[in-house]
Amino acid sequence: MSVTRHVIAALVQNEPGVLAHVAGMFAARGFNIDSLVVGRTESNKLSRMTIVLTGDDAVLEQVRKQLAKIVEVVKVVDYSGTDYVERDLLLVRLNAGADKRNDVIQLAQMFRGKVVDVGHGELMIELSGTEDKLESFIELAQPHGIVEVARTGVIAMPRSEKTPGKTPVARRVRATAGPDETDDAGPAIDPGDLPPG
Repeated sequence: MSVTRHVIAALVQNEPGVLAHVAGMFAARGFNIDSLVVGRTESNKLSRMTIVLTGDDAVLEQVRKQLAKIVEVVKVVDYSGTDYVERDLLLVRLNAGADKRNDVIQLAQMFRGKVVDVGHGELMIELSGTEDKLESFIELAQPHGIVEVARTGVIAMPRSEKTPGKTPVARRVRATAGPDETDDAGPAIDPGDLPPG
């Protein structure tokens, strides 16, 4: 089985301790999380977790099933094979003395980044995009001297329907509902069923 990158969205109840419970489940079973982001949705009762992990289909299936067993998890959706938008936010402080400040600014502009802070001999750049885009920027910025990096992690959302009746989803993904539902495999649903957030 091939090892691939998976972006998973989990809709969870907005209660204290849910993040610790989910993170503990990953740690107890030896699953490695590349990125975990939690944010509010339009409902104050629900939060959305976006989890990025690498593994084969068997690992993904185990993650989905284990997440579904957690009482506070309402729904789990894997975005593999869907048409979705993902973003990661980067703040990076770079050495930028008077002699190379213009070079750093031009590099940031090529990646559609912007300068958000200027200090004596340093610039702070803000950049958003896919993980690959951010990694490319960091690699090209290395020669200038990176002082500090902070990243938010990946958030993702399926694209909207462009033509009435024609979904942008390449295939309907399998989603797992919470433990109160009996279908272990989970129904086939559209990832658009998850609220934005």
